[in-house]
Amino acid sequence: MAEPLAITILRKKRDRIRDTIAKYEARLKEAQADLAHVIAALRLFEIDGNADDFPAYVDLNRVFRRGETTSFCLETLRVEGPLDTRELTARLMRRKGLDEHDKVLSQAIALRIVQTLRSRARRGLVDGTTRRKGVCVWRLIE
Repeated sequence: MAEPLAITILRKKRDRIRDTIAKYEARLKEAQADLAHVIAALRLFEIDGNADDFPAYVDLNRVFRRGETTSFCLETLRVEGPLDTRELTARLMRRKGLDEHDKVLSQAIALRIVQTLRSRARRGLVDGTTRRKGVCVWRLIE
């Protein structure tokens, strides 16, 4: 038995509406990207020259001496036992007197900790194979 004409027409209409919506969504994403670029350009032209107008970039080479991160991590793991990257980051920031709530700084320090401990793991000094909530748990290998 043939399909009713009303169903065929409604399906075609549904498909056209779905295609139109997809086109509008693509144009909306493009318009949002354009708006973001215009806002960024405006921000550049509206700067007064205040230090607060420029974003802060983290240069950890000026915060930590050479080898300080490694020695801190190894000593902390020796004293306290296994710790994850977040715990090591919080302890290091506390020790240096840095703002623990600064997410950008915290992430930069965490990446440095992971980098230094992974190089020590390749040498067989630490183990970071276990994870807790998606974060490496580091322990000394004795």
